[in-house]
Amino acid sequence: MSVVKLSVHTDILVDHLTHGGNGPSTLRIVMAKCFCYTTVFTAIELFSLALTARERRYVAQAMNAMKILGLNAKSAMKFGEFYSDRASASTLHILSAGVCVESRLPILTNRPQELRGVPGVKVIRGAAVTIGATPAEILSTATLLS
Repeated sequence: MSVVKLSVHTDILVDHLTHGGNGPSTLRIVMAKCFCYTTVFTAIELFSLALTARERRYVAQAMNAMKILGLNAKSAMKFGEFYSDRASASTLHILSAGVCVESRLPILTNRPQELRGVPGVKVIRGAAVTIGATPAEILSTATLLS
């Protein structure tokens, strides 16, 4: 049996860090079932949103709980192409999507519109992550965005 791997987008992490509801957050559920990554660009975005030392500590704890995908020279050329064609989209989201395409990982998000236009990006919506869902069922919901 292979391990299901995916990348976690900013919105899922923010929801986890601000979660005050009953039951576990989407991030907690998916981390119990799948091997989760995020990107250096998501980490940058999260740290930029943290306004206090306490918030920065919580972001650091979340980042320490998963592998962070970075850049390599080959990918940099591709990211440059994505960025030059999509100046109106969020740069960090485009770069995160590019890293995930290069790493062949789907992205778990509730905001797929932030990732549109990056060729080859696959998205798993947060609603697919439920306590009863198996990792294979979660992965089977991945869709290719255009």
